[in-house]
Amino acid sequence: MSEENGLDLLLRGGTVVTCDAADRVLHGDVLVSNGRIVSVGGAGGASARAHQPRPEAVARVLDASGCAIIPGLVQAHVHLCQVLFRGMADDMPLLQWLKERIWPLEAAHDEASLRASAELGLVEMMSAGTTTILDMGTVHGHDAVMDACVRSGVRAFSGKAMMDLGDGVPSRLRETTKNSLDESDRLMRQWAGAGDGRIDYAYAPRFILSCSERLFRGVAERVLESGALLHTHAAEHAGEREAVRTALGADDITLLRAWGAKGPRTILAHGVQIDDSEAKLIAEDGTRVVHCPSANLKLGSGIARIAELDKLGVALALGCDGAPCNNNLDPWQELRHAALLAKHRSGTTALPAKRALRLATIDGARALGKEQDLGSIEVGKLADLAIVRIDGAHVEPGGDVFSRLVYACKSSDVEHVIIGGEVVVRAREHRLLDAHRVRANAVAQAKKLTARAHL
Repeated sequence: MSEENGLDLLLRGGTVVTCDAADRVLHGDVLVSNGRIVSVGGAGGASARAHQPRPEAVARVLDASGCAIIPGLVQAHVHLCQVLFRGMADDMPLLQWLKERIWPLEAAHDEASLRASAELGLVEMMSAGTTTILDMGTVHGHDAVMDACVRSGVRAFSGKAMMDLGDGVPSRLRETTKNSLDESDRLMRQWAGAGDGRIDYAYAPRFILSCSERLFRGVAERVLESGALLHTHAAEHAGEREAVRTALGADDITLLRAWGAKGPRTILAHGVQIDDSEAKLIAEDGTRVVHCPSANLKLGSGIARIAELDKLGVALALGCDGAPCNNNLDPWQELRHAALLAKHRSGTTALPAKRALRLATIDGARALGKEQDLGSIEVGKLADLAIVRIDGAHVEPGGDVFSRLVYACKSSDVEHVIIGGEVVVRAREHRLLDAHRVRANAVAQAKKLTARAHL
């Protein structure tokens, strides 16, 4: 982080969308000192203040007039390692998509292509207002992804994919159970706490068809001991669910719970196929489910029953998933899709804009166990914030600010992004990664990758 991080930062004259327990919307300023929020409101508006700003501090000022100041967006399921595959895996259902495209491409990755993929995804997501991610890598080379996260300034939970069995898995992605656990343990020891504490580890057994019971149980034990996260895919596609029943004689949710993959440190991506009885058990366990609406549509997985899961008490979050099944990493499209698809499935009153925004802010933070520090604009919390223009022709002339953000705003409306008090995106330009270099390198590495994959 830069030397500026110790200086006070004033976000001046914005519409402050707090996403706190009362969903307060204030008009005024947000003051940041030493990476945390010390005042909210100000400038004559209703405010809360931890202390007066130190008179000797040199304040940095960002003009937020015509903008909403929102909590930084949380993407609770992404694949940085897959960003180079964008446009290379269209028009296939999940299992075919994995076997014919994704796994061969992941097997062909080297350190340079992994780094290029991660950097491209980070520039895209962070420039769109994403400040925290939960990322699943591929089986090998994950140090390159972790290093990119550290250098980008993002707040990340990330882990290598774990795969010790599976039909159609390339040899380079197939591990022994012991090697998979050992390498994950090494990565956790090396990277957890890196980047001034911004980086944490998530054990990532890919999904039940590529992981043994022994592997899942080993991960569950480590999560219980260390407090790390367990991040996996579950109940995503009808074809996947049928394959699980055929191979193992039960549904994946039932088996995962029996093997210890449950509770507040367990995060299940997708959950499209979850029924009411499973949802009630998931809610009782405190297991988190991440909604990925665009990816679910593109892979033909269906529309997740988000409004119903919400009513049953399932803890929810939002994610873009990967570039080859989306094909972008734009959190604003996910917000819009989440809200609109819920209305299509469950009625026009399902998932109002205010509720949808919480999926990508405070609920996302809660899913990662970070709600005490992230996800809302409150005194004492870490200053992970985005400043979003709400005065564009596609947003004006006014109306409810939650409606404007969820239904009208785009990634291009994000002006500035702050993580831990550090301005990582200023005037739409990433300050820690050179976007022009990142794009050029990604194009070059993608050509080499596809040649190695023979696709």
